[in-house]
Amino acid sequence: MRRVAKLSAACAATAALALTATACGSTSSDDNASPSSSSGGGKGVKIGLAFDVGGRGDRSFNDSAARGADKAKSEFGGDIKELTAKTSDTEADREQRLSDLADAGYNPIIGVGFSYATSMEKVAKKYPKISFGIVDSVVNQKNVDSITFTEEQGSYLAGVAAALKSKAHHIGFIGGVDVPLIKKFEAGYVQGAKATDPKIKVDTQYLSHGSDFSGFASPDKGKAAAQGMLDNGADVIYSAAGSSGNGAMEAVSGKKGAWAIGVDSDQYNIPGLAKYKNSILTSMVKNVDVGVYDFIKSVHDGKPLTGVNTYSLEKNGVSLATSGNFISDIQAKLDDAKKKIVDGSIKVKTTP
Repeated sequence: MRRVAKLSAACAATAALALTATACGSTSSDDNASPSSSSGGGKGVKIGLAFDVGGRGDRSFNDSAARGADKAKSEFGGDIKELTAKTSDTEADREQRLSDLADAGYNPIIGVGFSYATSMEKVAKKYPKISFGIVDSVVNQKNVDSITFTEEQGSYLAGVAAALKSKAHHIGFIGGVDVPLIKKFEAGYVQGAKATDPKIKVDTQYLSHGSDFSGFASPDKGKAAAQGMLDNGADVIYSAAGSSGNGAMEAVSGKKGAWAIGVDSDQYNIPGLAKYKNSILTSMVKNVDVGVYDFIKSVHDGKPLTGVNTYSLEKNGVSLATSGNFISDIQAKLDDAKKKIVDGSIKVKTTP
C-alpha cells in the first residue's frame, strides 16, 4: 500500500542530521529516527529513508520498504537514516526533509510514498549527483527511480478470494485516504469480487480525504469503519489503509466467521498482529521491499536505476499471501484469475 500503493518540518541544521540519530527538537518536526539509524561514515551505502506517515513499525507499507533497506544494509554495509512524515506535513516539510538528507551526504535517498512526488521533483533537480527513489509515484528527473506497482491486479485477486469466502455475499473495502493510488486498490478489489459473484454487495469507506493523510495512521478510525461494515452484514473486509488497517483487523477478529484481508506486507506473519492472524484470510502483498532493495543495490553497483520500474503481477511484484492456508481450497480459481490477468484476458481497472 498499498497501497500501489504505498502515507513536519525537518531539522533546521542539516549538520545535525549527520551527527545524531534522533530528530531535532528545535522545530515543529516529529521526524523520527529509528534505533537502527546510525551516523558513521562506513564503506557501504548511506541510505536515506523518508517514510510516509506511520513510519517503521506500521506493520504494512513502511515496514515493507524498511525490510528492503535493511537487507541492503546487511549485504553492503553502511548506514540508514530514517525520518518519518507527520499527518500535518506541508509540501515545504517534505522538501526540507529530502534536502536535509542530501546535504548530510545520504545517497541513495528514498521517498516512501506518493506524497513525496512534488518535493522530490524539486530536490532531485537540485542534487543531480544523488540518486533518488520514490515509491508509488512517478518523478520525471534523470536521477530518479520511480518504483511503481500494479496494485489493482493484486487487489483483483483479493476480490476474487473475498467473494469466494464470503458466506453473506457482502464484503467491504476500507481505504486510508481518498487518493488515486488507493482508488486502484478499490477498483481491482470490486472488479474481482463482482466478476466472481455478480450479486455481491461491496461497502466502501475512506478514512480521510485530500491532503489529510491521517487515514493512514488512525487504527481507531479503521476499527470503527470495520465495525460499521460488520454490523451492516459484511463478513470479509479488505483494508488499504496503512496502520489504520490494524484497527480493522481488531474489529474483524471479534466477529466469528469474519475475515480480514491485509495489505502490502504478509500481515499473518507480522508479530504485532499475531493475535488477529486466525482472522487474516490473506494479504495483498506489494513487494515494496524488492523495489527498494533493487534500487539501493543498483546504486551500490554503480549503475543506478532510473525511469519508471513497474513491479507487476506477472513479475510477482504483487501477490496474495498463502500463510495460514486459508485460501488453499480456492487456490485453483485464484491461479486461473492470475493467468488471465497476465495473458491479458482480464483487463483490470485502475479507477472504480
